[in-house]
Amino acid sequence: MPTGNRVPDDLQYLLPLTPAVFFILFALAEGEKHGYAIMQTVSRISDHQFRMGPGTLYTTIQRLLDLGLIEETESAGGQSDHENRRRYYKLTRTGKAVLAADLSRMESVVRLARERKLVPKTSE
Repeated sequence: MPTGNRVPDDLQYLLPLTPAVFFILFALAEGEKHGYAIMQTVSRISDHQFRMGPGTLYTTIQRLLDLGLIEETESAGGQSDHENRRRYYKLTRTGKAVLAADLSRMESVVRLARERKLVPKTSE
């Protein structure tokens, strides 16, 4: 297990994250979600620039489960049979550390690009 936001050495090879992994972890940073909600959130947070189909989503979710970056949770209080069949996922501490490391890497790249005047500064 990582301490703080440190990425374990055996997971360093994941960085930089692929778009599918990044957006799934980013979507789950908002809280636990089921698969379809993850797809909707990914579309929203990427401003509809990145979309993934169910095959990519569930293959990537399985990989993230195997890596210990996310975990399955009990259903979030769904009343209907359909809701009870849904699988919900949330970030693990390791998943949060990996996401934080990739976000930090991206910030460094953007900062360097701005310093070299490769991209304009945006007002914050």
